Amino acid sequence: MGVETLISVEEYLSTSYDPDVEYVDGVLVERNVGDWLHSLVQRNLIVSLSRKYPEIFAVPELRSQTRATRFRLPDVCVLLVRPRTKYLVDAAFLAIEVLSEDDRMTKTMERLEEFDRKGVPNIWVIDPRLLTVSIYSNGVLNEIRGARIATAGDPCLELTRDEIFRDLA
Repeated sequence: MGVETLISVEEYLSTSYDPDVEYVDGVLVERNVGDWLHSLVQRNLIVSLSRKYPEIFAVPELRSQTRATRFRLPDVCVLLVRPRTKYLVDAAFLAIEVLSEDDRMTKTMERLEEFDRKGVPNIWVIDPRLLTVSIYSNGVLNEIRGARIATAGDPCLELTRDEIFRDLA
């Protein structure tokens, strides 16, 4: 059994980590990223959203405060305006999680719930291995079976499965 060293929020925010880590109640949490499918879908999302909607900011892994002592790194987040600080303190318009092979559902659901409680109105979960897209809302994860996925609210951002899963085959 390992021993975890607690660090302060200030130390976390003033330190660079490679690879980057999340911060959960004083503990540094590693993320499952870096495999080909994960990276390819992440690229497809950012490129497609940025080309179709040049007025928004689709960015990878922007440190986002979900609670006073929690900072998460959504795989892609969409902002309608530039953040006022180095990390995101306000809710993103859209948070997208791209699942990696080693992701655990309990940890993923915990992250999604934090985004929801923070006020993120649109939360998507992409599984590049199963080629599925789901929307998380009010504690429920619903798979979208149609050819298109769109955000709720204004603006309505829409992507197709082909845009999300381009070059995966």
